[in-house]
Amino acid sequence: MADTDPTPVPERKRGSGVKMVYDLLRDEILDLVLPPGSPVDEVQLAERFKMSRTPIREALVRLAGEGLIETLPNRSTMVSNIDFLNLHTFFDALVLMYRVTTRLAAQNHRQEDLPTIRGFHEDYAAAVTARDTLAMIATNVAFHAAIAEAGRNPYFTGLFRRLLDEGRRILRLYYQSYEEQFPQRFVDEHAEIIAAIEARDIEGADRLGKAHAEQIVLQVQQLFSRNGRLDIAL
Repeated sequence: MADTDPTPVPERKRGSGVKMVYDLLRDEILDLVLPPGSPVDEVQLAERFKMSRTPIREALVRLAGEGLIETLPNRSTMVSNIDFLNLHTFFDALVLMYRVTTRLAAQNHRQEDLPTIRGFHEDYAAAVTARDTLAMIATNVAFHAAIAEAGRNPYFTGLFRRLLDEGRRILRLYYQSYEEQFPQRFVDEHAEIIAAIEARDIEGADRLGKAHAEQIVLQVQQLFSRNGRLDIAL
């Protein structure tokens, strides 16, 4: 289903091979350029990145540690499938973290946090107008991560970033469900969240964060329950 070619390999500095391979492959997996179930071959990757198999293998170990790739009993390696059966546990954690981080941002933000949050909000709005799915996902993650940073709890911020990253593959499918009629209401909801944070309306921020997350969850659940199957071409 990939509508984007693999990222061109940039010039690399000495010792940067593992990180470069890890970063590029991770983005390609999360953006569904490498779809779930697609094979991962060390030899082909070594040829693509023009390096030995050692840094390739190290990058793959890191990706496996994050659950993004897996090695099968026959020793072949593939991009991990999305665990649709256990999405409810992911959704529970996601909704909670939307609430907690938005609430804490209303309570603990500093004035210098607001321009950063507004900047990502404007970037997201521009991506919606341009119908750029990958940019929408990236700027949405950046927007909510900036809100988490404003909450001043690094533990919550770290967990929320992990959840937002893990959700990128789901969001890729989710935005496709709109068939290019992208949700302008998300832009409006982001603006309402910013207003609540700026006003230090803690309960209002909590309520908006919860509603924002729950309607995303509902749309994803409806998408995956259509006709008992995922009705999207991969």
